[in-house]
Amino acid sequence: MSPPKRLVAGIAAGTLLGLAANATGSRWVQALVTYVAEPVGKLFIRAILMLVLPLAFSALVLGVGEINPRQLGRLGLRTLLYTLLVSSIAAGIGLVLVNLLQPGAAIPAELRNSVASAATTHPQPSLSAVDLLVALVPSNPVAAAANGDMVGFLVFALAFGIGLASLKTESAQPLRQVIQGLFDVSMRLIDLVLKAAPVGVGALLFAMTAKVELRVVGQLGQYAFVVVLGLSIHLFVVYSILLKAVAKVSPVWFFRNIRMVLTTAFSTASSNATLPTALIAAETGLGLPRDVSRFVLTAGASMNQNGTALFEGVTVLFLAQAFGVHLGLGQQAMVMGISVLAGLGTAGVPAGSLPVIATILALLGIPPEAVGLILGVDRILDMCRTTVNVAGDLVLATIIARTREGTPSAGQTEGTII
Repeated sequence: MSPPKRLVAGIAAGTLLGLAANATGSRWVQALVTYVAEPVGKLFIRAILMLVLPLAFSALVLGVGEINPRQLGRLGLRTLLYTLLVSSIAAGIGLVLVNLLQPGAAIPAELRNSVASAATTHPQPSLSAVDLLVALVPSNPVAAAANGDMVGFLVFALAFGIGLASLKTESAQPLRQVIQGLFDVSMRLIDLVLKAAPVGVGALLFAMTAKVELRVVGQLGQYAFVVVLGLSIHLFVVYSILLKAVAKVSPVWFFRNIRMVLTTAFSTASSNATLPTALIAAETGLGLPRDVSRFVLTAGASMNQNGTALFEGVTVLFLAQAFGVHLGLGQQAMVMGISVLAGLGTAGVPAGSLPVIATILALLGIPPEAVGLILGVDRILDMCRTTVNVAGDLVLATIIARTREGTPSAGQTEGTII
């Protein structure tokens, strides 16, 4: 059985067994989740995250080193402009859907009143554009890495890569070889960890489905439906149009070659944890040049988060509806704009969006504790939006590589586009 099929089998088995355990309501289920499923799942995620920093650093430094210095600024600018454009499209989709379907109107009063006891998040002190810009440059890259500030750490890696690429001295060559060795070792360890993926993700999904309150999921079903519908439109419609019209490749060919990446993103709910699989798929499945894939995917894991922009915007507008706070079209557009900008720095880890949402709520005069209303379904939606985020990174890398290289290669010609 191929790795994607084994991973899908692990997802299916974990989900079905978890739902069955949930239905029984037995006391042994909690013990099984606490002492078996959750530890196994957490060990798998932690093993991947343990390798993300060395992999991200070495991949970005080596990727920058392989780019023509005169093209580096252009590549970075195109990456940023694409991120803002496509994230804005995603936020626009969410804005339309949340106004058409009004999911907040369906929330019962008793569920709304339980928010304070359910809330577990704390808002960030500021979300201004100036603060976001200043925060891009870390005062201490080691501290940034330790605190989970992947954007700041990647800015340091980018600066380090530029410095190394511009230095042609004989003494710098051994450093390049050391960084290449770090990349090779990290990829080897990732390959070993991914062999346990079916067991790890199966345990994660068993723990989630065995504990989730199905009653809460049902009550928040309309909100969850709006989020999933928006993410699906963006994933299968917007990305397909971009791939066909701009990159000149078949969307079917593209999605077929990133199956393993999508299943990993869905099961781990972490863009950072999916980065190693995405790098492998980009170079072996999609045949993208290493300089583009390493640069775009490493930066995109923390910055190009289209699904997160859609989710954050929809969630804020949904909670405004649920609490009876009327927002005009201008205010809604501001919410979506903040969500797009916040997506540039949202942590690529599970539940990384919740502090940002709490901050936006506070700016609008809505109790930040309102975010507790969605905690019952956030894990499921996190898995969905992470899938869209990771697919968006690969779409971006494909577009940049194809438009830079020009004519499609064999197997990706106009005849294969459907």
